Amino acid sequence: MPQPIAIPALSDNYVWLIRSDHDNACAIVDPGEAAPVIEAIRQQGLEPVAVLITHRHHDHVGGLKEIRSTWPDIPVYGPAEEPVDGVTDEVKDGSRVELDALDADFDVIATPGHTLGHIVFHGRGILLCGDTLFAGGCGRVFEGTNDQMHRALKALAALPRQTICCCGHEYTLANLEFARAVEPDNEDLAERQRQARALRDAGEPTVPFELGGELRTNPFMRCDEPAVHEAAETHAGRSLETAAEVFAVLRDWKNSF
Repeated sequence: MPQPIAIPALSDNYVWLIRSDHDNACAIVDPGEAAPVIEAIRQQGLEPVAVLITHRHHDHVGGLKEIRSTWPDIPVYGPAEEPVDGVTDEVKDGSRVELDALDADFDVIATPGHTLGHIVFHGRGILLCGDTLFAGGCGRVFEGTNDQMHRALKALAALPRQTICCCGHEYTLANLEFARAVEPDNEDLAERQRQARALRDAGEPTVPFELGGELRTNPFMRCDEPAVHEAAETHAGRSLETAAEVFAVLRDWKNSF
C-alpha cells in the first residue's frame, strides 16, 4: 500500500504526500503551501509524479503555482466542476486516476457540500478526503446543502472500514469535544479523545485515521444512532423524522459550538 505522510502547512492544514512503498515516487495532495512540501520532498529524496486537488479553496491550492514551477512536467488532477488554476487533468465523479509509479489507481467520488465541486480520491486502502470528512467531524457547508453533505458522508461510510483517511486539517480535538457533547456516554469516543490529546501533547498529528473509527465516534456519520438522534432532537427542541434532518441540526449546532 502507498504510504501517506502528513506535512503541516499554514496554521492547521495538512498537505499529504502519498509515497510508493518500494521506491521514491510520491503524489502531492492539496498543496496549500509550497515551501514545507518542497523541503520534505527534498529531505526524503522523493520524486513527485502527480498532484491531486480536492477543491479550490486557497488553503488547498495556494502552493500549486510554485509546485508546478518546481516540477513542471507532472500532471495535476483536480475537480472538473470548479475552477482551479493549474489543473491539467479535470476529473469528476466516476473518473479514475491511474498512478502507475505508485502502483495505485484512485477512484474519484463527488462530495458536494463544502464546495459544490468538491471531490475525494479513494484507492489502495486510502481516502484523500480534503474538507469533506475530518477526524471526528466534517466540513462546513459553504456552497452546497446539508442534504448534499449528508449524502456525501453516507457514500464515504460505505467504503471499507479499514480505509485510511487523510483529511485537510488538524481539527480533531475541537471535533471530539463537540462529539462528546452529542454523545457523552460513548466510551469509544471518550477513549479516542484521550488518545488524541496525548498525540497533540506530544506534538504529533492525530491523522491519518481509520474510517471504522469514524463510524463509532463521529456524530456526523452516526445520524441513524438513537443516542445521536435524541441529542439532536433535544438541541433542536422538536421532533426529527430523518437522519438528514439530524445531520442538519448537528451541523448548525457545531457551527456555533
